[in-house]
Amino acid sequence: MTEVKPRRSVLYMPGANERALEKAKTIPADALILDLEDAVSPDAKEAARDRVCAAVGSYGSREVTIRVNGLDTEWHDADLRAAAAAGPAAVVVPKVNSAAEVHNIERALELGGAPDHTKIWAMVETPVAMLHAAEIAAASERLTVLVMGTNDLAKELHAEFVPGRGPLLGGLSLCLLAARATGRVILDGVYNDVKDLEGFEAECEQGRQYGFDGKTLIHPAQVEPCNRIFAPSEEEIDRSRRIIEAFEGAQKEGRGVVTVDGRMIENLHVDNARRVLALAEAVKG
Repeated sequence: MTEVKPRRSVLYMPGANERALEKAKTIPADALILDLEDAVSPDAKEAARDRVCAAVGSYGSREVTIRVNGLDTEWHDADLRAAAAAGPAAVVVPKVNSAAEVHNIERALELGGAPDHTKIWAMVETPVAMLHAAEIAAASERLTVLVMGTNDLAKELHAEFVPGRGPLLGGLSLCLLAARATGRVILDGVYNDVKDLEGFEAECEQGRQYGFDGKTLIHPAQVEPCNRIFAPSEEEIDRSRRIIEAFEGAQKEGRGVVTVDGRMIENLHVDNARRVLALAEAVKG
């Protein structure tokens, strides 16, 4: 069975808040982004950097990443050096706009002695990034995840936040195409109203239907519904098992055509079924 790493829920945690970093140990998010960027004021950047890098190994088998400050900031280079030495699962870099920027990030990590397991998660959150998403995604084998920055994208588009996210769907679709064309994971952007769980769940459903692997989150209350919605349902698991059994049975009998629930099954359906079962197994484990 194909190995799948669940990234249904990926929670931002403020790097300047020691209490929040401690609380994160009890939150059942699939992955954490310890944030040195938006959640940290300029006068707290250096202290937060030290705190986050020291905390990286404190979360057991959880996938833990560090979001550094942007490439155009005074803190970026020092953040990358510190993150490379700390060796998180990945370094999350805001506003990546080109393959050349990915190459520069990769070189900086290598010069800083980053272990092979420290990957690059590129945030795509500008019109330029949308139009170059495939080049960004394919720029490096160390780059494994695209992260949608929907707040910044909306700002640059002069778009309104509306139910269904109509103004953003063109950009989201371009990045999904880029991720799938290059074999990368892709995470949906955040939902800003932490009190509107109904709206949040609707956006999770939309993201899952579009094909996102998971969603970035800004509050612990969003973790449970996100985990539930992005996990395979019992009905999906059952159907996937039946698809694989029917297809394998037909192959043994030399039959080229097989149906499940009245629908013809092809290799692509079997591949999807195996992916569903792999995710279900990873989530259970």
